[in-house]
Amino acid sequence: MARILIIEDEEKMARMLARVLREEGYVAETAGDGRTGLGRALDDSFDLLIVDWMLPERSGVQIVRGLRAAEVATPVLMLTARDQVEDRVEGLDAGADDYLPKPFALPELLARVRALTRRPRGETGEVGTEIRAGDIALDPVRHVVRRNEERIDLTAKEFALLAALMQRPGQVFSRSVLLDTVWGVPGEVSTSVVELYVSYLRRKLDRPKEPSRIRTVRGVGYTFEPRP
Repeated sequence: MARILIIEDEEKMARMLARVLREEGYVAETAGDGRTGLGRALDDSFDLLIVDWMLPERSGVQIVRGLRAAEVATPVLMLTARDQVEDRVEGLDAGADDYLPKPFALPELLARVRALTRRPRGETGEVGTEIRAGDIALDPVRHVVRRNEERIDLTAKEFALLAALMQRPGQVFSRSVLLDTVWGVPGEVSTSVVELYVSYLRRKLDRPKEPSRIRTVRGVGYTFEPRP
């Protein structure tokens, strides 16, 4: 049963979100300002944070930056009335995993919550288990990726895409499956974004003159091939 913390200063909105999430079977808790919300998010173990952008004490972006600086990898869905591209980019670059502008439809919110509460799992099936494939190690708890002893810095979406591929090395994933797994809401984003993020991962993971760890299967999708 996933635990969700809603950091929202509009009391009516916070109560409504908590009620809807509880009806869906989640354990939902609330915090009414940014300072309290960040403290709760750092101290407690939540599966998802729903964070409003405009908050007293600390903004949603400051909360996310604080969490990522502390190596807390809890997924963050940011809510905001600010819908400019620059605002979305700022929130995502800070470390948010998804972005939903207000006003929003509840079915869309729930779809994004379902997608973000799918946590990376290791071979034992335990949430948070480090995933290893060849010389690449991915730690979903600390949100860290290493190749041997070298740390590789990834954005939230790059990390989620790599985690999806590394969970089953050698399995071919279609672009649509990766889109649904990483971005969460089918039909809203083109599958071309998967190709774009695969290219980002290749630039960060691969070494010159070596075959890429992420192989394209023509007409099907992508697969992760470990290298010793």
